[in-house]
Amino acid sequence: MTVFFKSVVVTLMLGGSVALNWQQSAPPVRQPGEDWPAYGGNNAGNRYSPLTQINRNTVKNLQLAWTYKTGDNNDPAQRGMDMQCQPIVVDGILYGTSPRLKLFAVDAATGKERWQFNPFADPAKQPRFHPLRGVMYWEDGADKRILYTVGSSLYAINAETGKPVASFGKAGEVDLHEGLGDVETLGYDVNNYSIRVTTPGVIYKDLLITGSALNEGGDAPPGYIRAFNVRTGKLAWVFHTIPLPGEFGYETWAKDSYRKLGGANCWAGMVLDETRGVVYAGTGSPSVDFYGGAREGQNLFANCVIALNAETGKRIWHFQTVHHDLWDRDLPCPPNLMRVRHNGRLVDAVVQATKDGYVFVFDRDTGKPLFPVQEVPVPTTPALPGEKPWPMQPVPVKPAPFVRQELTEADITTRTPEAHQYVLNRYRNSRFGSKYMPPGLEGTLYYGFGGGAEWGGNAADPDGILYQNANTMLWWLVMRDSRKAADGGALTRGGALFNTNCSACHGANRNGRAGAGTQAYPDLTDVSKRLTREQINLLMATGRGRMPSFGHLSKDDREAIVNFLLKQDSRPAPDQHSPVINGATAAGTDFPYMAPYLNNGTTQFRDQDNYPAIKPPWGTLNAIDLNTGEYRWQVPLGEYPELTRKGVPPTGTENHGGPIVTAGGLVFIAATYDEKLRAFDKNNGQIVWEYTLPAGGFATPVTYMVNGKQFIAIAAGGTRYGLKSGGSYVAFALP
Repeated sequence: MTVFFKSVVVTLMLGGSVALNWQQSAPPVRQPGEDWPAYGGNNAGNRYSPLTQINRNTVKNLQLAWTYKTGDNNDPAQRGMDMQCQPIVVDGILYGTSPRLKLFAVDAATGKERWQFNPFADPAKQPRFHPLRGVMYWEDGADKRILYTVGSSLYAINAETGKPVASFGKAGEVDLHEGLGDVETLGYDVNNYSIRVTTPGVIYKDLLITGSALNEGGDAPPGYIRAFNVRTGKLAWVFHTIPLPGEFGYETWAKDSYRKLGGANCWAGMVLDETRGVVYAGTGSPSVDFYGGAREGQNLFANCVIALNAETGKRIWHFQTVHHDLWDRDLPCPPNLMRVRHNGRLVDAVVQATKDGYVFVFDRDTGKPLFPVQEVPVPTTPALPGEKPWPMQPVPVKPAPFVRQELTEADITTRTPEAHQYVLNRYRNSRFGSKYMPPGLEGTLYYGFGGGAEWGGNAADPDGILYQNANTMLWWLVMRDSRKAADGGALTRGGALFNTNCSACHGANRNGRAGAGTQAYPDLTDVSKRLTREQINLLMATGRGRMPSFGHLSKDDREAIVNFLLKQDSRPAPDQHSPVINGATAAGTDFPYMAPYLNNGTTQFRDQDNYPAIKPPWGTLNAIDLNTGEYRWQVPLGEYPELTRKGVPPTGTENHGGPIVTAGGLVFIAATYDEKLRAFDKNNGQIVWEYTLPAGGFATPVTYMVNGKQFIAIAAGGTRYGLKSGGSYVAFALP
């Protein structure tokens, strides 16, 4: 006789003996909310968890459960790589990426490594580093895959072994240049230009739908949204965010703009309504930032929320949040699919937050705004030669903006009398006023270049409350003639390449861009004192931290930039009307486009002690009731420890990374300069727990449950704001 007790088979043998035969039972069925299977927690991008074990009453007992060290950023030669990954958790296994873009799987209960995949294990493969915010999971029976991107490569990796899936693309790899157009259509070879994916896409049935991240200068390829077959890697459909002749929206650009300009890309991620079979994406600015003389018109589908049929890629509806963008106000985070009560009925909505602090709320089926949006007149003069700013811009009536909109003298810092006077002098010698002032050759002060909302996104609970972290930073913009060197002299070849590829971050004068604690983008005026020629070349080829790889540039072009940085550049720039830039374009073609005016790197405006030039709060966390359009609360997010020690109330800090919200009544977020992970009471915004991470948590946390225990986990990568770098993931649980 045999009796079954769970995983033990008990056999009663003749003569009274008992034999115990251990058999593996089926794994317990995972309950909803126990996993975190997608970027944003679910396809709707809610960043919401129904778990309640960690709650307002128990969170005070939260403690470190495990640490996983990826192995990166330990060697000083490797330090400075960014880590923005929000991991996923499936069946008790946590999948994430390292600062150097290795993919790994660890036991989500212990942090013990199961496997690690290094995309650069082959010495013949040139490393290319860039921010990466997550990975995707797909399964069909025993076929379980992790899909993730490195540079221009999309990989399919066996989720159980960490090995490439041989049947996908070419030995597990697909080139993401596919579907962007051919030479006959575009007039240039798109394969010679940089593309990467920094935020995961979504998976609908057997389709992986993705956007892309591009350079923002004149060498940006088009930012088309595409779908690939998740089994084979073959291209399934393409949506042209810069319309081709005959397509809807083509007339909103200058003739043949698609052959000259790129961008209009979905770099911040997208969400999926599986029931409707609709994917919702937010797109970025067209190239080039801050000057649109070559793209007269409204410029669809740049700066748009777009609803696409997930099966075919056909447009269902769109809404443009900025017409003819001149201010780099790309949509900075994925939309959020919520259900809200509007005019007495529940409505399925799609919500989009913006860099300049707006929240647009649309009916998911029609694209109609749930709160009124007004088209308001904006300044169109003075504008740079050739520029034709759009005269109207959309402004939602509700909710009110979550960051300041226009600078006044009352906003200027009073931190110290000296800081106030320093800022006041710059203020009185700059242009200021409407955030829609056309950029000019004079210095102009703006809000809303760097967010507002950022790529960390927002979280939403089922009650219709949106939790949004925000930056309030002031920026100083100066345009200049790109046909001349920064000092007004003759432009060299290296200088022209630097203008196109580097000046947006490092500034036209190579003096960097200020950020909290130290230079957010390094000063390159005396780079030869820090780096050798070989080190600069390697850095350009591989990337580091927030700096992407420029490995797509030819060796000769990279060498010309290095000569320029080392002040050894003498070769004249090519004819501006038929440029030969990036070693890829024949004379007489339109691409890459060399704009006659470029920006100074959009420098943050700070006082002489490197604190923001305006009164705090400089960073906030907001709870917005989207049933009513009213705020529940707004509190500072983060602090400068040295100011706190002087008795200054928390000022908030610049923050990068996003929140999650739980049914336990908590909002978890790190993201701040002070390197802390915090839990807020979602009802009132009070801090109920905090922990200083081993390095800054400039990523979004996750929560999940394994074996009856709830965990909170986050990547601690550091490096932002000049802080120390790290390469670990940390998880917390109750004792």
